Amino acid sequence: MFKQLTNKYNVAGPRYTSYPTVPYWNQDTFSLKKWKSSLVQSFQASNSTEGLSLYIHLPFCESLCTFCGCNKRITKQHSVEPVYINAVLKEWSLYLELFDEKPVIKEIHLGGGTPTFFSPEHLTYLIKGILKHAEVAEHYEFSFEGHPNNTTREHLQALYNVGFRRVSYGVQDYNETVQKAIHRIQPFGHVKRATELAREVGYTSVGHDIIFGLPFQTLDHVKETILKTQALLPDRLAFYSYAHVPWIKGNGQRGFNDEDLPSAELKREQYQLGKQLLTDIGYHEIGMDHFALPTDTLYKSMISGELHRNFMGYTSSKTQAMIGLGVSSISDSWYGFGQNEKSLEAYYQLLKENSIPVYRGHILNTEDLIIRKHILNLMCQFETSWADDTLYFEELPQALSRLAEMEQDGLIEIKKSSIVVTSKGKPFVRNVCMAFDVLLQRKQPDTQLFSMTV
Repeated sequence: MFKQLTNKYNVAGPRYTSYPTVPYWNQDTFSLKKWKSSLVQSFQASNSTEGLSLYIHLPFCESLCTFCGCNKRITKQHSVEPVYINAVLKEWSLYLELFDEKPVIKEIHLGGGTPTFFSPEHLTYLIKGILKHAEVAEHYEFSFEGHPNNTTREHLQALYNVGFRRVSYGVQDYNETVQKAIHRIQPFGHVKRATELAREVGYTSVGHDIIFGLPFQTLDHVKETILKTQALLPDRLAFYSYAHVPWIKGNGQRGFNDEDLPSAELKREQYQLGKQLLTDIGYHEIGMDHFALPTDTLYKSMISGELHRNFMGYTSSKTQAMIGLGVSSISDSWYGFGQNEKSLEAYYQLLKENSIPVYRGHILNTEDLIIRKHILNLMCQFETSWADDTLYFEELPQALSRLAEMEQDGLIEIKKSSIVVTSKGKPFVRNVCMAFDVLLQRKQPDTQLFSMTV
C-alpha cells in the first residue's frame, strides 16, 4: 500500500519555505521602493515585540560538493574574506537607514556556502559590526552552519564569544562510496571531533544534517549513518530528501548519473527506516524532515505551537521580519519578499551605488497572505482551519476538492472547517500544501521547477 502511495504522489513540488514560491513571484507588481515600504511597515509593527531575524549568506567554499543546490563560489583564495564581509556590513548599513529606531535582533543564522571558510577573526568582525547598531533580544538564538572538516575550536570559541549557542554540521552520509559520488569526504572522526568541540566550548544545541536518496545510497548506508549518529546524539537532526535539480545553472549536481540515484520507492523506504531508527533512539519528528530531542528548543517550540518556517527552514524563533544579507539572500517582511543579486559582481556593484542589492521579489496580496498562513500551519502543525472568516479564500472549495482523493487514501481528515494531516500523510505534506497553492494550480509549469516530493 505504501509503495502505491509513493508512486501515486511522487510528483515535482515545492518545499514551501515561502508562499508564494519563488517561480510564482509577480515581478510586474514589485519594485525596490515597494519592498522597502513593506519592510518598514513590518519593522514598525514588530521590532519592539518580536525583533527581527537576520540570515547572512557566506558563499565561499574551497571545493564543490556535487549534491549541493546552494549559491556558492568555489575558491581557495581567502583574500576574498574582508572584501565580502565589508560588503555585507555596507548592505546592513543601508537597511539601518530605513529604520527610525535600533533594530532588536532575535535571530542570526550564518549559512552558505561554507561559513567556516572564513577565519574566526573575520567572523567576529562581521558579527560585532552587525550588532554595533542593534540591540539583542532577551531570548535570542544565534546559529551557524559548520563544515566538520574545517570547523576549529577557534571558530567555535570566537562565535560563542559573540553570542552563538547553536551549530549544525552537514553530515549527509558516512559511506565512502556515497561521499565520493557527492565529493564530500569527511570521516566519522571529523564529525565526532567537531561535535565534541562544540559541546566543550558550551554550545547548547548541536545539529546534524543527513540526506537520503543520494547516489549509490542503500538502506544499509542509511542505517549505518544513523547508528553512528546515535553515538554522538546531536540535539536536532535534519533528515531530508536529496533534491535532484541538475537543471539549475551552477549547482554542481553533475558528479553522477541519474541512474545512480535510488528509486522513489527506495527513497521512501530509506525515510521510513531512518524515521523509525530515530524514533527508537528518542527523537521526535518536527514538521517535515526534522527531528529533535525533547530538550531542544525546536521540540519545545513545536509543543508550544510557536514553530515557524521560513527561508532558513524550521526555526523556534518566529519573527515577522527576516532580512537576508549577502549575495542571493532572500528577505521576508511578511508582506513581501526580496532577493539579492545572485552574481557576486552585480551584488558588489549595487552596493557601490549605495543601493540595497535586491533584484527581484514579490509583494503579497490579501489572497497570498491567507494561503501563506494555511501552508505555514500545515508545514508546522500538520493542520489548518478556516473557522475564522478571515482565513477563508475564494478558491477554498476547489482546494478541498483536490484533497478528496488524499482523504480517501487516509492521508488527511477533512472536517467542517479544518483539515488534519494524519500520521500516514505526514510524508506527503508537500502534496497537501500543493492543493492550497492556487498559483501553482492556475498555471502548471511547462518545465520542471521543483524537486520530487518523495
